[in-house]
Amino acid sequence: MKNLSVINPTEIPTDFDLIEMESPTTLREFYELIAKTLEFPDYFGFNLDSFDEMINDLSWMENEKLFLYFKNSENFLKKERNETKIQTLLDLLEATCEEWKWEEEGKEILIGFSPSERMERLLSIEL
Repeated sequence: MKNLSVINPTEIPTDFDLIEMESPTTLREFYELIAKTLEFPDYFGFNLDSFDEMINDLSWMENEKLFLYFKNSENFLKKERNETKIQTLLDLLEATCEEWKWEEEGKEILIGFSPSERMERLLSIEL
């Protein structure tokens, strides 16, 4: 399984702790949703650099294997006009998932999106 994938809920690995979320329509909504869901510390800055720092730490979370699943993925960042920002975020998420596989803490993160043409297209773009 790829780190980021379009996947049906029935295909999600059962050895992961599933965290389901509605798809945010803007980057700001994404940061707010992730910060709340993953219980980011209060000093989270609601920007890409701060998000990168938080998602690569997660020392406050006890879960060893997380599967973040975005429902209604046709809405994922659909109000974001700059597709480069969307791709930058997806690239960062991919890199984060890959890096966690090699960390000594033994944590692992996978990210899935409900089936939609939009996410199929976004995940197929390479910058």
